[in-house]
Order: sequence, then structure tokens, then C-alpha cells
Amino acid sequence: MIELQNKNICLTLEEIGEYTGSPVFMQFCGEIKETYSCAGKIEYSSCSMEPGWNVKFKKAGRTLCTIYPRETYFTVMVVVGPKQKAPVEGILPECSAELQDIYNRTREGNGQRWLMIDLENRGQLYRDTLRLQEIRRNS
Repeated sequence: MIELQNKNICLTLEEIGEYTGSPVFMQFCGEIKETYSCAGKIEYSSCSMEPGWNVKFKKAGRTLCTIYPRETYFTVMVVVGPKQKAPVEGILPECSAELQDIYNRTREGNGQRWLMIDLENRGQLYRDTLRLQEIRRNS
């Protein structure tokens, strides 16, 4: 059994993918790796809100996203900062109603929104999340 809260056992990306039970997890990680030529860094977070192992994708010192594994799906955290706000709000009307709802429900603090996007399949929300990565990388 894979245990995400045991900080003494560092998991592999494949083990985290196995934990999620979702083939979409490895596909999403593969797309981020290939598109941005970056590797996911597996880190243990002691944060009281989200303790456990997660995967961070960074490019040029900037975090593109952090992935939190769940059973049967995973959550992608994307930070929309001041530089990304206008471009994200520009594409928002083209995005899924689900992403629009997530964006509108997420409070802005210190000029940032920390979007928590649950992915279960390769539908519109998956594609929207990849678009957010592109904006994050290019801003």
C-alpha cells in the first residue's frame, strides 16, 4: 500500500501515479515534461492544509504547477499572479464552466489566486489546465 503521509519513504512518480489509479496522471505529467523540458520534482510538504508527497514542475526557477495525488484523481494547483491575471482573464470566457467557477470562487490574496483544479479525465478542464501552464510559463 502506498502511503502519501510517510515522509521517510520517498515515492517515485510511477508510485504516485499508481496511487491515483488514474492514467491521466502520467499523461498530464508527460505533457508538462515534454512541452517545457522539465522534470517533476517529488517533494514532501509538511503544510498543515496539504501534508504529504506532491510533484512540482518548475521551469527557469518558476513553479508551473504542483500536483497533489488523490485516490482516483489528482489536484493541480496553479498560481495566477499579477503577471498572469490579465492573460488568464482574457481566455477565461473560452474555458470550461468548471474552470470559470474555480477561478471566480478562488479568493485573491496578495495579488494571487491559488487555483485548485481536480482532474479525472482528459476533457475540457484538462485542456484548460494546460493552457494555464502555458500562460504561467510565458509571463
